[in-house]
Amino acid sequence: MSEPTPEQIEAQKRHIYERLSERRRKFVDRIGYDKWDPFQKPFDPIDIRKDATGLTSHQLTSLFLAELGRPATNEYTQAISEFAVLLVMNSERVRPVFEFCTWYAGHLEKHGKEL
Repeated sequence: MSEPTPEQIEAQKRHIYERLSERRRKFVDRIGYDKWDPFQKPFDPIDIRKDATGLTSHQLTSLFLAELGRPATNEYTQAISEFAVLLVMNSERVRPVFEFCTWYAGHLEKHGKEL
């Protein structure tokens, strides 16, 4: 079976768009027809997504807590788990937090302080 041509893909996309309900069509119009991809593959479930090192969010959380060297409260563990999920999802919300924490650690060290 050969790959569909760009014209065939556009025809299928147009056909799908025309068959959408009015509410769904408004959603597509809001994001833009050109940006809308009715053929995109769904994301993997969060429990099987992996980070750059090949670990899931659960594995990252477990590894961090094991190497922490002290007991963690439920609230602390929950915060780490939520952050690991964001990290694995490759959310742009992770980078600024990471960069700030790295900067702040250096800032504290420079002033002889600890958290």
